[in-house]
Amino acid sequence: MSKRIAKVVASNSHVDYVGRVIDRLDAGDAPAADDYGFAQFVELPVDGGETVVGVIYDTRLVNPEYGSLGPRLSPRSELSVLSPDYLNEQGVLVGVLLLGWRDTQGSHHTVPRRVIPVGQEILAVGGEEALKFHRDARGGMRLHYFSQVLAHAGAFALPLLEAILESLEAGASPEERQRFCVLRKSLAWQRTMGGVRL
Repeated sequence: MSKRIAKVVASNSHVDYVGRVIDRLDAGDAPAADDYGFAQFVELPVDGGETVVGVIYDTRLVNPEYGSLGPRLSPRSELSVLSPDYLNEQGVLVGVLLLGWRDTQGSHHTVPRRVIPVGQEILAVGGEEALKFHRDARGGMRLHYFSQVLAHAGAFALPLLEAILESLEAGASPEERQRFCVLRKSLAWQRTMGGVRL
């Protein structure tokens, strides 16, 4: 079963969404830090039987209190009792890059057609579900969203693709592992040469 980790709060583009990680004030079973780490696959169930699939590629901490060093009337431990309307506005935001979607016909590695609404739940996807999303009708592994990640993940594109390859490698066949090795070498070369300015 997929674990609820965040809710959509904004978007930067049609494929780049921002989610606020659920905390103890939102739910009793708040996710652990490992549940929303870098390269964690996620799913966003939408109406019509489709499930949009994405990956966490960025994290930001929100702390509106930073810089407000004025005197406090109550210690933080007593705020929930003395000021129950006080909102804890600190939080964690995650960047989710959409990779495709699943429906009754299978998995599609392309830009999802659907717009994800604000408030949509973001669920963590386990290893088996992630592997299933990457298999074609004949059972072969595919990464048709490769160029999409390069185009939209910015400075995190290469480390993200390397982390994705690493997470999928355990479920890959020996031939697929060889292709992953070639891809990994290509990514390492791009990272090395990308830092060289002529």
